[in-house]
Amino acid sequence: MSLGEAAQIVIGHLVPGMPWMSDGSLTPLQDQAVWQFRLPRTLLAALAGAGLALAGALMQVTVRNPLAEPYILGVSSGASVGAVLVIVFGSAALGGLSLNVAAFAGALAACVAVGALARKDGALSPMRMILAGVALGTLLSAVTSYLTISTDAQNVVSVLFFLLGSVSAASMPSLIGPAVALVVAGVIAALLARSLNALLTGDESAVSLGVNASRLRGLLLVVASLLTGTVVSVAGGIGFVGLVIPHIARIAVGADHRRMLPVTVLGGAVFLMIADLLARTVAAPTEIPLGILTAFVGAPFFLWLMRRNGAERAGFGR
Repeated sequence: MSLGEAAQIVIGHLVPGMPWMSDGSLTPLQDQAVWQFRLPRTLLAALAGAGLALAGALMQVTVRNPLAEPYILGVSSGASVGAVLVIVFGSAALGGLSLNVAAFAGALAACVAVGALARKDGALSPMRMILAGVALGTLLSAVTSYLTISTDAQNVVSVLFFLLGSVSAASMPSLIGPAVALVVAGVIAALLARSLNALLTGDESAVSLGVNASRLRGLLLVVASLLTGTVVSVAGGIGFVGLVIPHIARIAVGADHRRMLPVTVLGGAVFLMIADLLARTVAAPTEIPLGILTAFVGAPFFLWLMRRNGAERAGFGR
């Protein structure tokens, strides 16, 4: 199919009465391929990429660490445990929870646990958040690994494909959750952009500017965790998007969150759409999980950020 034919199908569904939808120039199979398979998949990739990138940006300013992202704080691992429990034991064994709801609940539980463990003298400590997140994420990954090796062989492929991330099962209804979460998180982040700038300079500077650093960190952790859980519940575990894209945005437009956050959201959407395109075509007809492709980009970038000049260029100083 040509790009023009695909555009005609999309326009025909959005604008009733288009003549090419009924004159026989487009077949039902073409309509099904575009509207039911390709378009939902592309939109879910865009929403997932934008959501993970925004979550990474919020977590990085929360802990004032350039290497922070949803996986570092254990949120993605919590979502994975919830989803794998449904795959292994079935929805009925977990009180009728669907895979999406279980993944969301796992992310929320991990968020609460990290917040509780990171408190020191009644305030959230950035260093304790990182340590608690890494420890909790390692524990939850171990639980996931145990569930994977102890389940029936027929479930292993489903578990591994979910853990590595994919948008191949996208449908129009599956877009609602990530879209709502992204809009809500985006509005909150935009309203708090000035406070995020203050928090990035340090707690003392933030307090002097009238920002309650501990309360703001708690809010950002909840928003980023819920956003991550919603995305992971429909797209699986896709790593490194929240690490790579926010830094590219900072290098491109600076560390001011009023400019950086919109670029981060757009960059995450474009990045994961391109990754999904490569996942379908590089080894066709075999599909490569998205997590593998993002790791090929993210791991070298992670090593680059470990160099001092990389962190400084990304706006975090020494």
